[in-house]
Amino acid sequence: MFTGIITALGTVRTIDPIGTDAAGRPRDMRLVIGTPAEFMAGSVAMGASIACSGCCLTVVDQGPDWFAVDVSAETLAHTRLGEWVPGSRVNLERSLRMGDELGGHIVSGHVDGIGRTLSATPENGSTRWRFQVPKSLARFIAAKGSVAIDGVSLTVNDVTEDTFGVNIIPHTASVTGFGTLAPGDAVNIEIDMLARYVARLAETK
Repeated sequence: MFTGIITALGTVRTIDPIGTDAAGRPRDMRLVIGTPAEFMAGSVAMGASIACSGCCLTVVDQGPDWFAVDVSAETLAHTRLGEWVPGSRVNLERSLRMGDELGGHIVSGHVDGIGRTLSATPENGSTRWRFQVPKSLARFIAAKGSVAIDGVSLTVNDVTEDTFGVNIIPHTASVTGFGTLAPGDAVNIEIDMLARYVARLAETK
């Protein structure tokens, strides 16, 4: 489990295919992600879970300023990780420990789908970002509710049929991938866990 509070920005160093399908396309991939040394210091163990731009992945190798993860074809099909190239920036969060401060909201690291960045408009001291999501996810996103965008816990400010807006303050932009995000870019979306279960309960009545 995670909180959606990003603690470091990493960079994709290498991408290596693991196996191929009938068309010769990679099925799985191993990613090596470079990190600030302080992110790896202390207790990032083999097998640890790290949210990489919102996607929970398992550490399979590591060094003083990097770690490696294996990404399955299923994950590549439902997240934007398949678009990453060496140099891509990655929002990083280590898994939540008992007693840690819950600064954002409960985030599972299970990406629900891919959204698309529509616009970024300065608004007073922040920037209003607007995203479009698949209609299958739009019904779970509510004004003043929570959503995780590339692993960042955010409060939804407004909602239309299949779009929503959030405000990003300069600090958030400086410590996350929002600093380099641009209209047209894909983003990983995880809906609020509470919304998912409320909808499921409503369906079963």
